[in-house]
Amino acid sequence: MKFLKPKFWDNNQISIYLIFLFPFSLIVKIFNFIKSHTSKSYKSSIPVICVGNIYLGGTGKTPLCAELFFIIKNLNKEPVFIKKEYKNFQDETKILKEIGTTYESPKRINALKKAIQNNFQVAILDDGFQDFTLKKDLSIICFNERQWIGNGHVIPSGPLRESLSALNRANFVVINGKRNINIENKILKNNKLIKIFYSTYSPENIDSFKNKKIICFAGIGNPSNFFDLLHENKINVFKQISFPDHYNYSPTELNSLIKEANENNATLLTTEKDYFRIDEESKKNIKYLKIKLELENKKQFIEEIKKFI
Repeated sequence: MKFLKPKFWDNNQISIYLIFLFPFSLIVKIFNFIKSHTSKSYKSSIPVICVGNIYLGGTGKTPLCAELFFIIKNLNKEPVFIKKEYKNFQDETKILKEIGTTYESPKRINALKKAIQNNFQVAILDDGFQDFTLKKDLSIICFNERQWIGNGHVIPSGPLRESLSALNRANFVVINGKRNINIENKILKNNKLIKIFYSTYSPENIDSFKNKKIICFAGIGNPSNFFDLLHENKINVFKQISFPDHYNYSPTELNSLIKEANENNATLLTTEKDYFRIDEESKKNIKYLKIKLELENKKQFIEEIKKFI
């Protein structure tokens, strides 16, 4: 979905936009209800782990999928990534393909069947919590502690794909950020049995950008999280620029960014996802921040994963 997130989505105050769009959110809720009760679900012969979200974008699904891949590998199982194919949204798929075998199809069920035919042992769905055509053995929902559920409304009047009550279909929640008891209580109110874990982003090449003037840009779900990470690591951010999620940069836009960086003797820095959407020539003048997702209570998390695979 290529648009800059409206500010009122993360503002708890009543706005005219929210009031106007609320009836459309009711339609989305009705559609979700009908879909969940009428879809036929395919039961896979191999375990299916779904890493999804309720908040629209920027919750850390792809980094968690990568971490899961290595965990499952270390448990001597052969994992595979399953993605729904979106021709204009290939950044996440490219990242996953750098890590391991990835199958994608306009219908996830077809990609999953191909993986089974090729003898993979565990399927990791990057996204797909709202896909009711597949039965999941384990559903993990990702949140970012900073955005949480925004104004709490379903799209288009808010940033949620579904109401928080959808957590009754999930097994785990992974919150990226600091521990928040209020959030935990709201999660447990919707599912008393759900397991809650926390994660943080660990920048792997942050030292390369210290003591440098940085112009940073991002076209992800929540660009502010990327900018905040740089500030928290004492990076000298000269300028920061936000673009819509999954934004496809034109050569003209990239040349303008590169020119501005050169004129200010600055390093041009972006996210790994954005970097995969940049043409090869422009990549020569742009760096990206490589991050790794660190799970708290990782041993407990692994023990829980074992129960499902």
